[in-house]
Amino acid sequence: MKGKNTPLLINILHEVQDKQGYISEQALKKISVEQNIPISRLFGVVKFYTMFHTEPQGKYVLEICGSPSCVLNNGMKLEKFLENEIGVRIGETSKDGMFSLYKTSCIGCCDEAPAMLINGKPYTNMTVERVKLLLKKLRKSKKK
Repeated sequence: MKGKNTPLLINILHEVQDKQGYISEQALKKISVEQNIPISRLFGVVKFYTMFHTEPQGKYVLEICGSPSCVLNNGMKLEKFLENEIGVRIGETSKDGMFSLYKTSCIGCCDEAPAMLINGKPYTNMTVERVKLLLKKLRKSKKK
């Protein structure tokens, strides 16, 4: 794909996801036509980058940092707690549409591990107790 500007494509994909919460097949087809990029390349890019989603996401997207620093500082314990508490596995969205749970690569908070992102905002020095409080707060916000 000589001549195709990948940074521009990434920006376009971010814009689509920001508007509709995920990147639908219909949106990919439209981008394919408008940008003259084969649909297969678009699917490849969307599947390669974990920040892009092809299914509707929960109101809150929780991303657990999978860096060695976070894993060694009880990151796996937090992952298992979140899976049990929310009732989903990594890569799934809760039945009520409230939470989507993912594992992500390093988020740059190694000095404050374990860390996670909630809708892109970093939360550091996480413990099961802190996660419980955050989930309680997020669930209450649903009622408002």
